[in-house]
Amino acid sequence: MQKWQLILASGSPRRREIMTERGLDFTIRTKDTEEITKEVLPAEVVKDLSMQKALAVAEDYPLKNSGEEVVTCVIGADTVVAFGEKILGKPSDREDAAAMIKMLQGNVHQVYTGVAIAVVTGQKKCKEPRCICFAEKTDVLVKSMTDEEILEYVATGESDDKAGAYGIQGIFAKYIDAITGDYYNVVGLPIDRLCEELAALGYPLQERTGIENV
Repeated sequence: MQKWQLILASGSPRRREIMTERGLDFTIRTKDTEEITKEVLPAEVVKDLSMQKALAVAEDYPLKNSGEEVVTCVIGADTVVAFGEKILGKPSDREDAAAMIKMLQGNVHQVYTGVAIAVVTGQKKCKEPRCICFAEKTDVLVKSMTDEEILEYVATGESDDKAGAYGIQGIFAKYIDAITGDYYNVVGLPIDRLCEELAALGYPLQERTGIENV
């Protein structure tokens, strides 16, 4: 039987939790990347950046003297929040965070997560491994918020390191009115689509997660 290994090229605790909850067996490996892209559209931005992250880690595989041939799938991911044509990254400070929340409150915005799977096989390192890349979009409607509610939320510190200045799985959940699309995509990893792509590659999801291969 062919052996497989999953490598998550992300230090995000949220992505780690999503994959763990789904029952995937994986190892975390990360590398610093410049995260510079020439793309403009949110879906293309996250695809490009996720690809950069996956390929940076994939350069180290297969490992030397592993003694066996293993199919390695390196998973990179990147998430952005977009309001209209404006991409909202992580806030520079809490004043910036409050400005972002004020922009989002009472409106629908989009969350895009790009995922890249770099597939490495054989015993020799490959400069251009096979790579699958996709982006998922979720529409999020935020309730109307008062200035006081915005400042109270920002003061919790939850927004400090979040794209768009909020975390949907945390305190901010009470301000979410509706979601159209994949909830986990907003958290940072569209796990259902990821599992579909892994199954299509031949990864044995059934015996690891109870999900049938498709």
